[in-house]
Amino acid sequence: MTQEERLRTLIEALLAEDDRYRGVAVPQGGEERWRLLRSLMNVRPARPAGEEFLRVQDEYLQAETARRGVVDADALPATADPRLVLWRGDITTLRIDAIVNAANSRMEGCWEPCHDCIDNCIHTWAGVQLRLRCHEIMERQGHPEPTGRAQITPGYNLPARYVLHTVGPIIHARVSERDRELLASCYSRCLRLAEENGCRAVAFCAISTGVFRFPREEAAGIAVRTVRETLDRGCGVARVVFDVFTAGDEAVYRRLLQ
Repeated sequence: MTQEERLRTLIEALLAEDDRYRGVAVPQGGEERWRLLRSLMNVRPARPAGEEFLRVQDEYLQAETARRGVVDADALPATADPRLVLWRGDITTLRIDAIVNAANSRMEGCWEPCHDCIDNCIHTWAGVQLRLRCHEIMERQGHPEPTGRAQITPGYNLPARYVLHTVGPIIHARVSERDRELLASCYSRCLRLAEENGCRAVAFCAISTGVFRFPREEAAGIAVRTVRETLDRGCGVARVVFDVFTAGDEAVYRRLLQ
């Protein structure tokens, strides 16, 4: 089965799951088809999928990730601190023990079709299994995920073995001391949870700095300081990657990591 055939098969299967999609035509263009598939995955409820669907989905996503280019975290150059790495790139292409997802308290991913937040991207490239696993965790927990804690799931179709999900503080006005404490807790809890699960290398996104509005420079300072302190206290994680998307964020972290 070619990638185009897999793509069409997946779209048709998802459209057939919901009567509301009856009559929706499959676009002709490849980019439009991909956006439709991603949208359908983004709004699909947390429920099991058939073995054949998962087989085709996994083959499709893994082939697309390989096409985009997988980056080996072990090959990334360290900063002045040999334990710390600064990398500007797509965290969903990183081969590493664990990547960190900036989640929301519902912990089931971003439900906005094709949204460009890290939560949406991670759930998209992991596959529909990730939402179901997160849903199962939340059902057992029985309440929304508290800010500053962390949960772990498999990475499924991501190059990363695991995903660490953490909910950062939402800034409504000015940053409070409690906000700073909770953001630091996100980093330390993720590292400890990674250590408990045998992870030697972890990649962090810039938690809370997107739609949660934590000022980027201050958040970066908390991130670097907390990671260093946690590693200094004997954490089993040996290598931490700070992943950034913009040149501005890269410059901020580079100053902090000198």
